[in-house]
Amino acid sequence: MNFTSKPPRAKAAHDWIDYLRESEGLGSILAKTEDLAKLKVSLERALAELDLDHLSSKIEAGWRSTGQNELFLLVSSSSIASRLQQILPSLINELAKNGVICSSIKVRLKPSAPMWNIKPGAGLKRISKPPVFNEVARNSWEDLLKKLAPDSELSKAVERLLQNRRK
Repeated sequence: MNFTSKPPRAKAAHDWIDYLRESEGLGSILAKTEDLAKLKVSLERALAELDLDHLSSKIEAGWRSTGQNELFLLVSSSSIASRLQQILPSLINELAKNGVICSSIKVRLKPSAPMWNIKPGAGLKRISKPPVFNEVARNSWEDLLKKLAPDSELSKAVERLLQNRRK
């Protein structure tokens, strides 16, 4: 066997943050993320000045894609949305004091999560054999079968049920 050594690498490993800061690819994502983090801090300060700092965890902020001067706030309940609507001029002024210049703020309700919990693959499970009837259940079904007309659809269904539930 020929165990030749690998040629030395021309490039050394870089820190992951260096790749994020490069202009190609992920650099713009990092810049937008940092801007949103700064916006969140400024919004928390502005809400604290208005004695509404308890709402800061319930608000998601971002800039509208149509213009940089329009702030977009997503909230989880209509009561928070109406409270924010009442203080929008004061909030715009407080944000301006914190260095965030915006001409308008749009408040929208966040879509609510579904009330049900769906587990992946839950519908794919199949029972290999139907469970067997106990003696009382089998006797009850057989008594019903005796009372039904032999050529009826219900009679045929009960017969199939009893055949599938045999030991």
